[in-house]
Amino acid sequence: MKIAFYGSSLLSSYWNGAATYYRGILKALAALGYDITFYEPDAFERQEHRDIEAPDWACVVVYPATPEGVQDVAARAAAADIVVKASGVGYADDLLLDGVMAEAAPHALRVFWDVDAPATLAEVRGAPDHRLRRNLPMLDMVLTYGGGSAVVEAYRALGAATCVPIYNALDPDTHFPVAPQDRFAAALSFLGNRLPDREARVEEFFLIPAASLPKQLFLLGGSGWDQRALPGNVTHLGHVGTTDHNAFNSSPMAVLNISRDSMASTGFSPATRVFEAAGAGACLITDHWEGIDSFLAPGSEVLVARDGAEVAEILAGLTPERSREIGAAAQARVLSDHTYVDRAREAHACFARALQARGVAAE
Repeated sequence: MKIAFYGSSLLSSYWNGAATYYRGILKALAALGYDITFYEPDAFERQEHRDIEAPDWACVVVYPATPEGVQDVAARAAAADIVVKASGVGYADDLLLDGVMAEAAPHALRVFWDVDAPATLAEVRGAPDHRLRRNLPMLDMVLTYGGGSAVVEAYRALGAATCVPIYNALDPDTHFPVAPQDRFAAALSFLGNRLPDREARVEEFFLIPAASLPKQLFLLGGSGWDQRALPGNVTHLGHVGTTDHNAFNSSPMAVLNISRDSMASTGFSPATRVFEAAGAGACLITDHWEGIDSFLAPGSEVLVARDGAEVAEILAGLTPERSREIGAAAQARVLSDHTYVDRAREAHACFARALQARGVAAE
């Protein structure tokens, strides 16, 4: 079956945290036999910061970030059996949503795939005439990359026929342990772009602990932090391309995950980097969020901190041996239970159920 997938970017992770999620889930769906075309706008300098070239498991169409460009690729939805509009494409999202759903063939499944459900829901709740709210009754399903029952119930209340979380996961062919590199050596590393609903939590869970441990080295990766005052023992790396993620995760004593405000307050959506770091055998420290024990076991597969003081306490007592033990346990867990092959099967089951309800067999 043919999938027309409209997202932010498959080729670039530049200001695009969903890139590895797209790559993982769509690669695994292609392995199940789906014929995938990914449509992404030429916007935000992403094409100048590509991490990969077009893969052999998907056709990638880069279109001009213009109304005409949107109209052109929206018309191509008519050739697909499954039409997917992702959240946060970044250019003319409303126009794109209206266009692809209007152009979808009568037999096609219409899917909204939300890669930032808490933020999307907050936006829709505050806008009674929001385009997504108007489109929901016409959609066959909403898929999200997380959120648990809170997000499912919220989407159902807005009129979604079906909402199913398809969580982030690991692609073991892409993220795996590598030899440590001196340029990424640190006591603690964090990778995340500077965003308004993340900055206060980065201050609490990363910058305050760094300031309290001045003899230890901390690494901060991600775009937007160059104008931010940082403690003297924090090195800012700027954008870290996906080709360096394995080394970034394999080199420090520990890697930090910090949920954004919206993620921490609405359901649970473990970040892609949780699974990337675990897949690389990293000792992961995460802020506390509801549902973490559904993915990794606190204390043995992941270390959990409720504030910056606990992050500093964990680091003060962490040994290289303990770090390796936790990293190895986390890697074993995600390889067993949380790969994109598992997630693709879940998505395929959603498609199959919807098609079966129409009397169509999923090929």
